[in-house]
Formats: sequence, structure tokens, C-alpha cells
Amino acid sequence: MLTLLGFAMVICFMYLIMTKRLSALIALIIVPIVFALIGGFAAGIGPMMLEGIGKLAPTGVMLMFAILYFALMIDSGLFDPAVRKILKLVKGDPLKVSMGTAALALIVSLDGDGATTYMICVAALLPLYSRLGMSPLIMAGLIILAGGIMNMTPWGGPTARAASALHVDPSDIFVPMIPAMAAGAIALFGLAWAYGKRERARLGVLHLPDDQINHDEISVSQYPEARRPKLLWVNGALTAALMVTLIAGLLPLPVLFMIAFSLAMIINYPCLQQQKERVAAHAGNVLAVVGLIFAAGIFTGILSGTGMVEAMSKSLLTVIPPSMGPYMAVITAVVSMPFTFFMSNDAFYYGVLPVLAEAASHYGISPVEMARASIVGQPVHLLSPLVPSTYLLVGLAKVEFGDHQRFTLKWAVMICLCILVAALLLGVFPLFGSH
Repeated sequence: MLTLLGFAMVICFMYLIMTKRLSALIALIIVPIVFALIGGFAAGIGPMMLEGIGKLAPTGVMLMFAILYFALMIDSGLFDPAVRKILKLVKGDPLKVSMGTAALALIVSLDGDGATTYMICVAALLPLYSRLGMSPLIMAGLIILAGGIMNMTPWGGPTARAASALHVDPSDIFVPMIPAMAAGAIALFGLAWAYGKRERARLGVLHLPDDQINHDEISVSQYPEARRPKLLWVNGALTAALMVTLIAGLLPLPVLFMIAFSLAMIINYPCLQQQKERVAAHAGNVLAVVGLIFAAGIFTGILSGTGMVEAMSKSLLTVIPPSMGPYMAVITAVVSMPFTFFMSNDAFYYGVLPVLAEAASHYGISPVEMARASIVGQPVHLLSPLVPSTYLLVGLAKVEFGDHQRFTLKWAVMICLCILVAALLLGVFPLFGSH
């Protein structure tokens, strides 16, 4: 009975959000409550929900302050010099342009917001591609692949969802994945080099006068009044210190971002009114993400509190051949590509991953290892027709969605496989369970 109820709840949830009958935020709250009532769990429904929300509170806090911190750094102009330097270096060489595209997209997508990344990168690079006669498909492909790699950061979304679904620390997922992400970035630069070489052979090198594109007016910040060019080195040092302490694990992630955000706000915007304006400018983005995390607490709290997830995993174990069970982490990494392509991240991480993780636990594979495996498919996910920001990218780049998918999908799979192989070699998650 619990197995049927659990699968019915997951299917109902996925159907409602994939058909856009309900938003993920509302479905995560309403659907589990309805199914818990149907299952006769009315008496314990409150404590279950509170327990789920309580477990996700640190993740919600971390996301809120991480988004605000990187938004402040972008507003203050921390990344402007890097963007301008890249654009000045590439000039009229197609090889340098494609390599610069990959570098710029990796830097800008550090904030975890795909739409912002696409607007900034396309605005900076499309004039160069048009002037040189380079294919905009290359630009769009490199930008979205970089976004897929950087989407694995804890504030990018999937890592936070995996952490909240399995009740693990986002830093425990992310920090061990950094070398694997670096392997994906190396593969991206290799792809950029290959296409740049091809475009250079086709077009040659064009010597552009510096005044044709005014690099000095290009800024990542969308708020000119918020730029703080004189505090560039201070902000850079603060961000570097944050990254070092994050990787070293000196303090919990939520605390680190709260401290870093507070320092950044005092340093850059000492006036109370300025502080209010900066928070208000990014409140919408913060509320959308954090609200989703707390709503997920209700879903996962009821799923585990009622015993549904355990019952579902036992039924899944009977379907998976015993010989395949120990490979659950690798299987999860591989299926994360098609699953997150054909369904939303919310449906995969809150509906499918908990069941896979519970099944994997019977083979000695920990939830945090399953969480790491589950984010491998992100470069493929961003090419899904279910991702709204991808339509923004193809619109800005003036390419057809189908052409963009055909061009980029094979390379997205390649980068996912590079990340998977690197993760296995580094022991980020096991090839084979312990029993």
C-alpha cells in the first residue's frame, strides 16, 4: 500500500509540474499533504513537515546569502576587469574568441543564474562573432556548456536540491566535485580550441581596430550606480578568502556566506538606503529559490516520515538485477542525463533521487555519494525544452532552438562523461558499492 501511495505521489507531483498545472513551489507543498491524508497519516503530518523543513533550514540560509553575496560582487563590478581583459585579448582571432567565450561564460555563470549569464555573455560576444563571421551556434553552445558545469555549485540549484532531497550538507557534495568540474572545464576549453581552430582556418584572423568595439564600456553589472571600481581589490580578496575557507571547511557553508555577505555589504554600501536597494534588487531571485527549498522540506519530510520512500526503494530493489545494484551511483550519474532532460530538476531531485538513494543504501553507497552522482548530468539538462532560460539564450544569439540542440547535445554528453570519469578516478563516488 505504501509503495503504491509513494509512487502515485511522485507521479502526480511530476505530472502537475511538467504539464504546468501547478508550480513546483505549490506542488511540493500540496501534493504530499493530500497523499499523506489519503494514507491515513493526518495525526503525524505536522511533525513530519516541521522535521523536513528543519533539516533544510541550513540549505535555505546558505542559498539566500550565497545568491545575495554573488549578486553584490557582480553589482560592484568585481568581474568587469576580467570580462574586459578577455575581450581585449581575443581581438580578431577566431581561436582566441572561442577560448575567450568559454572563459567568460565560466566566470559569469559563477553566480548560478542562467538568464543573467546569457544576457551578459551574448551582449559582450555577439558583436565579435558577427564582425568576424563566426557561427553563433558555437557561441551559444560554449556558453550553455559552461553554465552546465558551473550549475553544480551549491547556489546554482541542482546541488541544493540534491542536498535538500537527501538531507546532506551541500558543501559535502560540492567540494569533492570541484576537481571533476575542473575536468569538465578542461574538456570545454578543448572543444573551444577545436572549433576555434576550425573557424580560424575558415575565416583567417581579422585585425580589428580597438575603436570598433568599446571594451571599456562593457560591464557585468546591470546597475551602474552600484559599481565600486575603487574597491575591486578588497572585493577580490574577500571572495578569494571565502573560496579558501569554503574549500577548507573552516566553518559551515551558511555561516560563511552570512559573514561574507555582511562584510561585503558594509564595505561596498555603508549607507542603509543603499543596502536596502541592493537587497530589494535581488529579492525576487532569492525568494524564488529559498521558497522552493523550504517547500521541498514538506515533500521530503512526508515522503520519509510516512515510510513511503523506504517502501518504494524495496520495490525498486526487486526490479534492479542484484548484479547491477552495487553500480547504483554510476547508474544514477548516467540516467541523470536523460532524466533531467525529459523532466525538470525538481521532478528528478525530489521525486526520483530519494528512491534511488534509498535503494543504493542497501549496497553500502551513502546518500552524499548519490547526491554527487546525481548532478553529473547538468550540462545535458540545460538543453532541455523544459528550461526557460535556454529560450532566452537562443533568442539573444539569434539561432534556432533545434539547431542549438543538435549542435550542442553531443558535446554536453561528452562533458558529462568527462566529469563522470574524473569523479570515479578521484573516488568522489564509487564505481562499485561495498556490498
